[in-house]
Amino acid sequence: MTPEFARSIEIEKKKLVMKAHTMTLTAYSSSIDETDSTPFITASNTRVRDGVVATNMLPFGTRIRMPSLFGTKEFIVEDRMHRRHQNRIDIWFPSKKEALRFGIVQGALIEVVAD
Repeated sequence: MTPEFARSIEIEKKKLVMKAHTMTLTAYSSSIDETDSTPFITASNTRVRDGVVATNMLPFGTRIRMPSLFGTKEFIVEDRMHRRHQNRIDIWFPSKKEALRFGIVQGALIEVVAD
């Protein structure tokens, strides 16, 4: 491992946690029955991909972690949910089968991290 790579790992570990929330986690995919007429485009006008989440509680571009489920992996808020869903984060999955397998996680700790 090069010294530069080791330093970048340390920087990632030390990212500042700005806030922590307890939220419900759900999952979605780009199937037509779960989205609008543009299933592969997010509300922030980006293309869905691994690491995209939808929530109404945080601004677009907010970076979050879900340490109990995904360790230090970061997700970015780029999509929205129906307005009836509050205190919830919806994680994008490439298939409906994977989204259903994830299911619902109640009371997960969410960390909002600084850029």
